[in-house]
Amino acid sequence: MIAVAGDDPLMVVDGSGIVVQWSRQAEALLGRGADEVLGRSITPWLARAAAGADQQAESNQDEVALYDASGRVVAKDLRVRPLPRQDGSLVWGLFQAQAYEALAPDGGSVVLEALFTQVPVGLYVLDTGLQIAAANVVARTMCGGTLERVLGRRLTDAYEFSPPGEVEAMLRAVLDSGAPSPERVVYVSPRGVSDRPRIMDVSAFRLEDRHGAILGVAAVLVAAGDRERALASLCVWGSVRERVGQTLDVLATCRGLVDALVPGFADAAVVEVVDAVVRGEQPPLAPLDQGVPLRRVAFRQGDVEQQVQAHPVDDVRALPFPTPYAQTLADLKPRVVPLGPDTPWLAADPLRARAIRASEVRSLLVMPLTLYGTVIGLISLYRTEHAGAFDEKDVAIAKEVADYTALCINDARHYTREHTIATTIQRHLLPPWRPSDPTLETASLLVPGSQGAGGWVDIFALPNARTALVVGEVAGQGIHTATAMGQLRTVIHTLAALDMDPDELLARLNDTATRLASERAALPPGDPLRHQPLTASCAYAVYDPIARTCTIARADHPPPVITHPDGTTEIFDYPSGPPLGSTEGPPFAATTVGVAEGSILALYTVSLLSSCPSGHPGKVDSLPEVLGDRPERPVQEICDDALYRLRGNSRPTDTILLLARTRAIPSDEIATWHLDHHPSAAGTARARAREQLATWGVDDETAYATEVIVSELVTNAVRYGSPPVRLRIIKHRVLTCEVQDTGALAPRLRHARTVDEGGRGLFISAQLAQTWGVRYTSDGKTVWTEQPLPLQPDRSG
Repeated sequence: MIAVAGDDPLMVVDGSGIVVQWSRQAEALLGRGADEVLGRSITPWLARAAAGADQQAESNQDEVALYDASGRVVAKDLRVRPLPRQDGSLVWGLFQAQAYEALAPDGGSVVLEALFTQVPVGLYVLDTGLQIAAANVVARTMCGGTLERVLGRRLTDAYEFSPPGEVEAMLRAVLDSGAPSPERVVYVSPRGVSDRPRIMDVSAFRLEDRHGAILGVAAVLVAAGDRERALASLCVWGSVRERVGQTLDVLATCRGLVDALVPGFADAAVVEVVDAVVRGEQPPLAPLDQGVPLRRVAFRQGDVEQQVQAHPVDDVRALPFPTPYAQTLADLKPRVVPLGPDTPWLAADPLRARAIRASEVRSLLVMPLTLYGTVIGLISLYRTEHAGAFDEKDVAIAKEVADYTALCINDARHYTREHTIATTIQRHLLPPWRPSDPTLETASLLVPGSQGAGGWVDIFALPNARTALVVGEVAGQGIHTATAMGQLRTVIHTLAALDMDPDELLARLNDTATRLASERAALPPGDPLRHQPLTASCAYAVYDPIARTCTIARADHPPPVITHPDGTTEIFDYPSGPPLGSTEGPPFAATTVGVAEGSILALYTVSLLSSCPSGHPGKVDSLPEVLGDRPERPVQEICDDALYRLRGNSRPTDTILLLARTRAIPSDEIATWHLDHHPSAAGTARARAREQLATWGVDDETAYATEVIVSELVTNAVRYGSPPVRLRIIKHRVLTCEVQDTGALAPRLRHARTVDEGGRGLFISAQLAQTWGVRYTSDGKTVWTEQPLPLQPDRSG
C-alpha cells in the first residue's frame, strides 16, 4: 500500500474565479506573489488540460494547467475540487496531483506498483519542499515503526544521517540542478528509535512530468551489503585506535577497548586479564592452566539502565571448567557460541548463567588475547537477538582488534614493570626514616605517582647542631629518573659536608645536573634517553636551633610555608632560582628568616596541590588553611590530613610533603666564652672547657681530647686570625667545639716536619675529632670539630 501526505490546495478561488487564497507553494511555482493575484481572476493563467471526458467523469474532478508569468506551463495535472464553507457557500481549490499520481495517471501501472511493493530498496518521493510525500513498503522497515510518523516531514528530520548535512545538501542540489546524485555512503538511523545505525547507499534524482514541470525528488536508500561490513570493520578499527593504546596503563587500555566495541560492534563486552600481567609481570605461556587467576578489568553493556554482570570489575578468580572461556584459553581458538536457556555449559558457571539470562543475550564471541605464545587474557563479546548473531566476518574483525589490543597491553605491562623497578630503586635510594631530633619534630610523606619515581625527601644533621631539610623532584619517569634522583641526592650530602651555604650548594648542584644533562645529550642518536632532558627542582633549608633561624634556597620549587605558634601562616614566595640542569637564569639566592620555637616549616611538591577538591585547584593558599587548623597536633597527623584534604585521586607525579616543628636547644647545653686576643687565651680556654665538661659529666677521655682541641684551635685563632675570638661548646647530638674569629685567612691542614716547632695544631685536632670543618660568614670564619659522646649507662634501675 502506498502512503501519501495530506493534500493542501495551491490556491482557492470563489465561484466567479477570483483568487481568495494563494499558497507559498503556488508563489514559488508560478513566480507570482500574493499581491499580484489575490482579488483577481485566475482565468489569464488557467487553461483546461487535454483530459478525456471519461477520465474527468470518473474522477469527478477537472484537470487544469497553470502558466507562469512568461507563459510557460509549469504545472500540469492539477485537480479542481469543491470546498464547502461554514456559511454553506462553495469555493474551489486547485490541488497539485500527488507525485505517484503524476507518474502513473491511470493509477494502475504495474511498474509503479512493483516499485512501491516489491523492489528491495527504500524509495521515498519528496515534494518540492523536500518533504516525504510517498514511500514504498521497504521504507516501513527502515523507519523503525509506522510510516505515517514520517510522512509530511523532511527526510533529514525523519532520519539521522552521518555525516550530518550531506544528504540535505545533496537533495537540494538535485532539486535545483536536475542532475542525479551519485551514490554516497552514510550512516542512517530513525530519529527517536533506539537502534544501531546502519550503513547505506543513498542516491537521488529529480521528478518531472512530461511537460518538464518539477514535481519533486525521489530518494533511494539501499543497504550497502558487503561494503557495509567492510565499512563497519573500518568503523570498529577507527574507534579502537582512537580509544585503545593512548595510555601506558593496562586498566585504561582495556576500558578503552570495551568503550570502542559497545554499542557499535557488540551489546556487551568483558575483558579479563591474567592478574600477574596487570602487575607488570611476564604473561604465562600457552596453554593457560585452569588454576591461573584472571582479573576482570573492564565491562560495558549497551545503553540500558541496569548493568548486569556476573562479577564486579577488579574481581580476581580462575575461569570455571568446562566453559567456552576456559576452552578458548586452553586451545587459543576463538569461538562463536549461541546462547539460550538450555545451553548445557551454563551449569558450570551459575553466576555467568544468571547474568546471561538477565541480559537476554543470544550470541557469544570469545576471543583470546595472546602475544608471542603467551596468554594475556580474554575478550568476551555478547549480542542480543535484535543485533543478530556473530559470524565468521565478525570473528575476523575481533581477531585483528584482539591482536592490536594485546600489543597495547604488553606495552603497558612493560611500562608498569619498569615503573615498579623505578619506584623500588627510588625507595632503596632514599634513607630510612630517622627519628625526630630534639630540635625538630619531623614528619613526611612520599606517595609515588604513576609517572614519577624522581621525587625525594631528606633530613640530615649538619655541624653545629643544625639540620638540613631537603625536598626535590627530577622530571620524568622510569629507572633513569630514579637513578638521576639518587645521583643528585648524593651530591647534596657531599656538598653539605663541606658546610656550604644553601645558595652556594644549589649552584654547585646545578653544575652537576648540567653535566649529567650534557652526558645525556651526547648519547648515540638511537638511545631513547638522549631525548629526555634532565631537569629537577629542589628546596634546601637549614635550621639553626641556636640562632632560631632558617635559611632557604630554591631551584624552581614551590615556596615554603611557615605556620607560626599562634596558628597564623606565611608563604615565603621570594624569588626562586632556575631549574637544576639549566644553563641560563638568575643566580640562586638564599633567604634567612627568624623562626620562633613551635613553628612548623612545610616543604612540598606541586603535585600535592594539583587537584584540591575543596579549594582552588593548584593554589598554595589552600595549604596554609590545612596547616593552620589546630597546629598543636602531632606533625604526622597534620601531614596525613594535608594529603587527605588537598590531594585528588589522580597522581601523575610523586606527592611529597615534609613538615618540621622547630624547637630550641636548652640553654644549659651551650657554653660560650669571649677570649682575649692574647697567647694566654689558650690556657683560659682549656680551663673553662674543663670546668664545663665536668659539669656536663663528660668522661675523662673525651674531656682530655676536648681540652687539647680547644687549646690548638684558640692558639691558631690568636696567631693567624683577628679579634674578637669566641669559643663555644655545644653538647647536643655530639660534642661540638667552635672557635670564631674575624680573620679571612683559611686554615690549612699541614703535615709538619720533625724539626718544625709548629704547624701541627689543626692536624692534632683532626686526629682527635670525629670530623672538622670551616664555615665562613659575613663577619669572619668558624673552625669547628665534632666528637662522639659515649652512651651514658642506664641507672634507672
